[in-house]
Amino acid sequence: MGKAENLRARLGLGDGSSPSGALFDYNLVLIGFMGTGKTTISSTLKRVFAMDVIEMDQIISEREGMSISEIFEKYGEPYFRDAETNLLIELQERKNAVISCGGGTPLRDVNVAEMKKNGKVILLTAEPETVFERVKSSHDRPLIENNKNVSFIADLMEKRRSKYEAAADIIIHTDHKDEYQICEEIVTKALASDGCLPE
Repeated sequence: MGKAENLRARLGLGDGSSPSGALFDYNLVLIGFMGTGKTTISSTLKRVFAMDVIEMDQIISEREGMSISEIFEKYGEPYFRDAETNLLIELQERKNAVISCGGGTPLRDVNVAEMKKNGKVILLTAEPETVFERVKSSHDRPLIENNKNVSFIADLMEKRRSKYEAAADIIIHTDHKDEYQICEEIVTKALASDGCLPE
């Protein structure tokens, strides 16, 4: 039995051999600083639980026909943040999907309000050193492109921390855990908060 089957079986979801129906009648909205694992965890939730994945940055980039860095450069950050808000409103019609948000999405109160209309907000956290290791080779993160060091990342994370924590329904620490452990924790806590954790 593989890791995905083991995880489903451990959570009491059928015999574990394949995903068995929708887990949630709402969406899981993943927030957190860049490099905390939103994309990786989204992919694992899709693979293990057959949930649809919506990568907000990817959708906005595809619709605009340019990278996030290019959108920032050409139109400015407020334009991009408006696009995020409009997409969150659009996504409220979905259910049992994983919505992976850009790092700045929860900084707007209106975005958090839209997330919570049909979603449970999951905050993924990591230590600044972990984030640095995960993002140091990436060149599509405009806010840190010229400041890729632990102290800058730590400072920016601290500035955002109160907004992130205020938005979150569930907080998951991702350091020293693999993606299956993190997904198990997310699903267990979400189901428990609904009062329907499998026996």
